[in-house]
Amino acid sequence: MDILLQQVFNGLTLGSIYALVALGYTMVYGIMGLINFAHGEVVMIGALSALAATKPLAASGLPGPLVALLALAVAVLVCMALGFTIERIAYRPLRNAPRLAPLITAIGVSIVLQQVAMLIWGRNYFSVPSLLPAAPHDVFGAEITDLQILIMVVAALTMAGLMLLVNRTRLGRAMRATAENPAIAGLMGVDANRIVSLTFVIGSALAALAGVLVSANYGIAHYQMGFILGLKAFTAAVLGGIGNLAGAMLGGVLLGVIEALGAGYIGDATNVCTLAHVLPGLGDMCAADPTQSLLGSNYQDVFAFFVLIVVLIFRPSGLMGEKVSERA
Repeated sequence: MDILLQQVFNGLTLGSIYALVALGYTMVYGIMGLINFAHGEVVMIGALSALAATKPLAASGLPGPLVALLALAVAVLVCMALGFTIERIAYRPLRNAPRLAPLITAIGVSIVLQQVAMLIWGRNYFSVPSLLPAAPHDVFGAEITDLQILIMVVAALTMAGLMLLVNRTRLGRAMRATAENPAIAGLMGVDANRIVSLTFVIGSALAALAGVLVSANYGIAHYQMGFILGLKAFTAAVLGGIGNLAGAMLGGVLLGVIEALGAGYIGDATNVCTLAHVLPGLGDMCAADPTQSLLGSNYQDVFAFFVLIVVLIFRPSGLMGEKVSERA
């Protein structure tokens, strides 16, 4: 029973991160009908930007939680500017182009961001310092850390805030109107270009938050970390019903729990310290925790994409479908 509960805690933590990234996917899709495959790379830029800001902030002697907040603020600002730039340069000129053109552009932007990150930060894996108390809490034989609790709480609060934004504010009404019919929304005084840009900016801020949380949770940051994470978050969005905010959250949590249970009972945990001799930058993390696992299991990715195949075959609209009135 304690193993089951432990895997559930792990799955909820991972699922909360998937949900944060999936919310960014579903917001952009709701407005533009576009799958922004560069979103995972924005997550990666957020993680590496926060890490770059953490080192000088930590050296200044500030308390750990304050360092984490300031580093998160830096990451959010960088990713918001990046999201705005991507929309203006890569997607806005293709607003009326055939649907295949923005899709290919999104893949191209993803590759460009990976290469730019590699040039700036290099190919090495970076260990992320722990800025929060690491002592786990015992819950019926299972262990949960303050960071895992924080991730789940932040994901829930972010979801609630987005729902309020979309359903209870002027900006949310403008988003829903633009999603419904940009031309008619323009006749009613809504600046569709501004709304689309704001949507990318908000989605990129969520990506920065997810990047900081996932790198803190696993203690690793790398220029390729966003690719698989982005694909899994897309899977979560499809599972819940892409275009539906609540569906993205539900899909992320379900996918995380499915992965954790499958990896825990079927998979074989990979010890990250066995890779320390070939992956520079892992020495400090292994010295602190020699049992550190590398993102779970050898079979973890299999479960995620098997779920995607099953959903596309039996329920292409996702578990919650797509409610046009809630599209953001």
